[in-house]
Amino acid sequence: MRPDFLPFSRPSISEADIDAVNAVLRSGWITTGSKAAEFEKNFSSYVGCPDAVAVSSATAAMHLLLQAMGIGPGDEVITPSMTWVSTINLIILRGAVPVFVDIDKDTLMVSAEAIKERITERTRLIIPVHFAGAAVDLTPIRRIAKQNNIFVVEDAAHAVGTGYKGARIGKTGTSIFSFHPIKNITTGEGGMFCSDNPDLLKRIRRLKFHGLDVDGYDGDTPGRPLHAEVTEPGYKYNMPDILAALGIMQLRRIEEFNRKRTELAMRYRGQLASVPEIVPLADPAYPITHSWHLFIVRLDTDKTGLDRDALMERLKERNVGTGLHFRAVHLQKYYRETMPEYPGKLPHTEWNSQRICSLPLFPDMKIEDVDNVVEALKAVLSRGKGKK
Repeated sequence: MRPDFLPFSRPSISEADIDAVNAVLRSGWITTGSKAAEFEKNFSSYVGCPDAVAVSSATAAMHLLLQAMGIGPGDEVITPSMTWVSTINLIILRGAVPVFVDIDKDTLMVSAEAIKERITERTRLIIPVHFAGAAVDLTPIRRIAKQNNIFVVEDAAHAVGTGYKGARIGKTGTSIFSFHPIKNITTGEGGMFCSDNPDLLKRIRRLKFHGLDVDGYDGDTPGRPLHAEVTEPGYKYNMPDILAALGIMQLRRIEEFNRKRTELAMRYRGQLASVPEIVPLADPAYPITHSWHLFIVRLDTDKTGLDRDALMERLKERNVGTGLHFRAVHLQKYYRETMPEYPGKLPHTEWNSQRICSLPLFPDMKIEDVDNVVEALKAVLSRGKGKK
């Protein structure tokens, strides 16, 4: 057994990252300013989109998008249930109706065909989710959305550095990224709204800072311009320079981070090929560049007496941390009670929700850490055979 605990994830913070944040603290200007503007410029350049708006979280960005679109009572929003609950919570809080679609059993992502079956005259928005670092198949989804005059916003929280058919996620259309500490780069907390729609970008920039008609930082002098006026009610979702400074430094290393994640993921794949109880996710059939945000496996409960929760607990006893991405939203207590029509109707989502487990994966891991995890898995599975 490992002598020390291996967490499921840990941010890779360098001395240069710390120095960059310290420089902001010493500057006397620590809220939204030049560093936030620089981070927006660098991130939009990296993904290839015309412009980007830095915000306090991906959840904040999704809230702003729903507000900008006027999503509200009577509107329907198509989304997978295999996602983090924040998206669904926001839809409900706007008074709209989340419409769940099932996922592919082995990629955990939605298809255009599944989405098409759920479109009605009330559908206003489709939110496909890029999962674990892989890209959802966007081309047919965008085609169906265009045919039905429905807007698409990509949940790209898992997709910093992910590619789809030769272009980075975020280059075209509208997408939302996350910089939570477990993500491929982090700002501590934070998100980025990317789009090729200039009017939408202008609206998001206004809404994220109180509805002012100019941004909170004018690019020339610190502080809010004296002529700034509120043109509509807005929110307080701006990203401070302290966070942006970290993001700038992290973004410089994103390719290095993702190369290491890929190396670790390939080691997992090779080592787990001889463990029949563990079923990794499959690669999509279309061309992608995987950013390996997560390494997700499913426990084949037909081949072992353990369930997923017991597996995670026993790995923890052996100093191996794990994650759960995700327990399906429609199986959460609130949604079971308020949307009772869904349990039993999303078979692939529910099959995975009961079996998925995220293994440790972060750039500062060593190859031998992967080997330790696989050894721990084998030991736990061997102990669990025949036990219910």
